[in-house]
Amino acid sequence: MKIDHLISPKNYNIVMEIERYANDSKRKALILKSQDGEVNELTYPELIQRTNQVGNVLLDSGLKKGDKILVMVPRIFEAYEVYLAALKTGIILIPSSEMLTKEDLQYRVTHGEVNGVICYHEFVSAYNDLDEYNQLKRFVIGKKVDDWDLLDDLKKDASDKLEIADTTSNDIAFLPYTSGTTGNPKGVVHTHAWGYAHLRTIADSWLDIQEGDIVWGTAAPGWQKWIWSPFLATLGSGATGFIYNGRFDPQKILTLLQDYEINVLCCTPTEYRFISIEENLAEYSFPKLRNLLSAGEALNPEVIEIFKNTFDLDVRDGYGQTENTLLLGIMKDTELRPGSMGKPTPGNEVTIIDEKGNIAPIGEVGDIALKLDSPALFREYYKDPERTNASKRGNYYVTGDRAEIDEDGYFWFEGRNDDIIISSGYTIGPHEVEDAIESHSAVQESAVVASPHKVRGNVVKAFIVLKNDNDKNDTNLIKNIQDHVKKHTASYKYPREIEFIDALPKTSSGKIRRVELRNKNK
Repeated sequence: MKIDHLISPKNYNIVMEIERYANDSKRKALILKSQDGEVNELTYPELIQRTNQVGNVLLDSGLKKGDKILVMVPRIFEAYEVYLAALKTGIILIPSSEMLTKEDLQYRVTHGEVNGVICYHEFVSAYNDLDEYNQLKRFVIGKKVDDWDLLDDLKKDASDKLEIADTTSNDIAFLPYTSGTTGNPKGVVHTHAWGYAHLRTIADSWLDIQEGDIVWGTAAPGWQKWIWSPFLATLGSGATGFIYNGRFDPQKILTLLQDYEINVLCCTPTEYRFISIEENLAEYSFPKLRNLLSAGEALNPEVIEIFKNTFDLDVRDGYGQTENTLLLGIMKDTELRPGSMGKPTPGNEVTIIDEKGNIAPIGEVGDIALKLDSPALFREYYKDPERTNASKRGNYYVTGDRAEIDEDGYFWFEGRNDDIIISSGYTIGPHEVEDAIESHSAVQESAVVASPHKVRGNVVKAFIVLKNDNDKNDTNLIKNIQDHVKKHTASYKYPREIEFIDALPKTSSGKIRRVELRNKNK
């Protein structure tokens, strides 16, 4: 499979893609609508000027190429400015959701050897007790907070001229962290070359972004999916990115789609499910809406059918991971087959392999795998050669998901071969949830698994063995444990379902038989 078009030049920086539009004063980069209805816009020249000012603030503070900054900013212009500024100066980005707790942040700061933090003012309290607090360059956005430097003020006095750092395609650009089945989160190393390959994988063939398009990717900064679509694919194509910085509400989404004449929409399956059950769906009209994209988990065929019957629009599914890019999907010229993951994206050699690393026959379930020479694959897990090597089998990277291929080359999802839980598009490792549960004084041990859910796809379910069996009679205990978990790990990971049991099923060697627990929920 030809991969030449995914290979970046040797001397390369992702910001080069966006700066091609820096002199087009009529080209709108971003439209931002806030929860209270305020609307603001930025052109590409304005975005680059503000990017340059932020970049100069970072350099003037002593940060330099190769340093790492952890960024926790919501859906506002500053998220784009900070990401572009870091990339342009060669500073490595660690995207972080505002839902992360102190424990989550401590691990990222220590393991990632973080040099600085850029945070929205509402979230700064999570950093106060970090071991490295006094060694970090700390910038706050929105309003002044204690001993943090206010980026808004510093930016005003900074130069709006900035040269792109002398980066190569192999320099690290992003270091997102992803959940694992055991142990701590994994730092995923992505280079500037990955950004080049990613942009060419999804912007044209999947998102089908065309000149003059308004693109709405609903993912929030802090997640790799935001880097995928709202950030790289949209700005790298010269399109206009639409941003709604407000709570998810199906009626609001439908109204904005209609009022702003969105051309391309990329949502999670959970968002599509919520929208599809609105009673007045047929009252809306989207004459300019051309593409509906879904990623994060499998989308129900019933939901695809509702959008087709109501708006005569296909919802095209896509599959990828933090470690790579869109690997499979229904491309713009691919026939949609509801329930299928689609076909491999151009330039990515994706197949099904068996336990020995051999290509599996058509119709046989095996592991979804990507050829190791793909430019769209991550370089390594940061400071973790053991887990890096464990992700490889022969000449392939193994995704951890299982599927089969039919005679026409379509992939059909079968499930995961590890214990990762995907709920509402969030990837959740059981280990960190169990750690949080077991730090509760009433809990002896626990095991969490995915439990099927009509709208969220799956939810986290915890099977818990209590220290004192009499505690089962405490009507407040379930909520008490749930609130406890929310304090010790990101709130989206808490167990929405809890079942108390006398003992966890285990193998003779003492390992928890999660498959037996999952089967209890079918």
